[in-house]
Amino acid sequence: MLAMFLLSYGGFTALCLSMARHHDDLLGRKPSLRRRRGLKLAGWGLLGLSLWSAVAGKGWGAGLVDWCAVLMASALALVFLLPYRPRLALALAAMGLLASPAAVWGLN
Repeated sequence: MLAMFLLSYGGFTALCLSMARHHDDLLGRKPSLRRRRGLKLAGWGLLGLSLWSAVAGKGWGAGLVDWCAVLMASALALVFLLPYRPRLALALAAMGLLASPAAVWGLN
């Protein structure tokens, strides 16, 4: 469950950074077209990896239910962190992506 959360939070953060407004707020500059496309691809890829983690761990039935719950929780965490602590939201995504391989391999 931790791996799903970390991957989906990182994916939502990447999708958030692919928008010019949020990219400018968090990083202080507008993203180039190439960077926006890369962030969108990374975001959707991380969400796909979180789905894979859910299905591999619990099967299609329970895995999809858990995945939907984790998607809502990670999106809610990001939505609450962005207005009040935007740098913390970015740092948590980076730390989560560094920790997600350990969580995927069952060290959670």
